[in-house]
Amino acid sequence: MTTLEGMHAPEFTLPNENGEMISLKDFAGEKYVVLYFYPKDSTPGCTTQACDFRDVYEDFSKLNAVVLGVSPDGAASHEKFIGKHGLPFSLLVDEEHTVAEKYDVWKLKKMFGKEYMGIERSTFLIDPTGTVVKEWRKVKVKGHIEEALVILEQLTQP
Repeated sequence: MTTLEGMHAPEFTLPNENGEMISLKDFAGEKYVVLYFYPKDSTPGCTTQACDFRDVYEDFSKLNAVVLGVSPDGAASHEKFIGKHGLPFSLLVDEEHTVAEKYDVWKLKKMFGKEYMGIERSTFLIDPTGTVVKEWRKVKVKGHIEEALVILEQLTQP
């Protein structure tokens, strides 16, 4: 497992739920990016995680950060997920898992004795220079968003 901390974040351009192309470089020099990868829209853990981000989204915004979720789901699925839970941030479509692979979160997983490829729940905090300042891999949802917020607060304090 290679770490991306301290390295320039892999560039990406992906469509969001509305088909608008979103790139990492859109935020360069201006904002922190909280880029989180999650397995699937509307599953229990992913719903909890998205709603946790939603509930403290204003706190992230006040700290000059944008939140972006990424999964292999399509735009229609993302749009429904956002609408159902009132998510104030974009979800990016990575159906070919090219960005997930760049961030090394497309992994062999096991469930009920079956092996399959999927997203390993992970979050990357990227500063305005495009550097990964913190990464969380194999994320456990409970308490994770609060921890990410604390790290961001520490980084943005004068």
